[in-house]
Amino acid sequence: MRIVVTADGAGLDAPASTVFGRCRSYVFVETDSMEAETVENPAMASASGAGIQAAQFVVEKGAEAVATGNVGPNAYSVLQAAGVPVYLLKSGTVREVVEAYGEGELPEASRATGPAHAGMGRGAGRGRGGRGPGTQRSISPSPQVEPAPTSAEAGEEEISKLRGMVADLRRQLAEVMDRLDELEKEE
Repeated sequence: MRIVVTADGAGLDAPASTVFGRCRSYVFVETDSMEAETVENPAMASASGAGIQAAQFVVEKGAEAVATGNVGPNAYSVLQAAGVPVYLLKSGTVREVVEAYGEGELPEASRATGPAHAGMGRGAGRGRGGRGPGTQRSISPSPQVEPAPTSAEAGEEEISKLRGMVADLRRQLAEVMDRLDELEKEE
């Protein structure tokens, strides 16, 4: 099993981070061999959409599970759409988190644990879609993930909403990637 742990450093002895989208690095660990690969978070300094970008990144790198302290609704939706469960950590080293996961001691998140845009840096607090320093254009906000349904009918409605959210996230990701390509071509 390949699990990724959010971290504030490199390797198994790095402190685990309680932040998903803007953590310093991701430590990918093969749980059977404890072989670890540390990768710097490419979305950490993003002006917006860090959670979505981070979720796409860890999915593309082959994560089969995520261990973090908090994950926003957009990142959670991307991970859920990819079939990657999220487990909640409180503290410790990456090694301790992976060991706790292996012993079944990490609770699985049933929904997002943080608000949208919780980890935003510069420009935070300017309102959704605002143009704070460092932003080029606004991306429309995604709907929030709602609590689990209590009936079969509500479940079907939630599935429909989640599919709509996935479509919105794909559109937003395409916009972000297009803009990134434009900026890289200008360099």
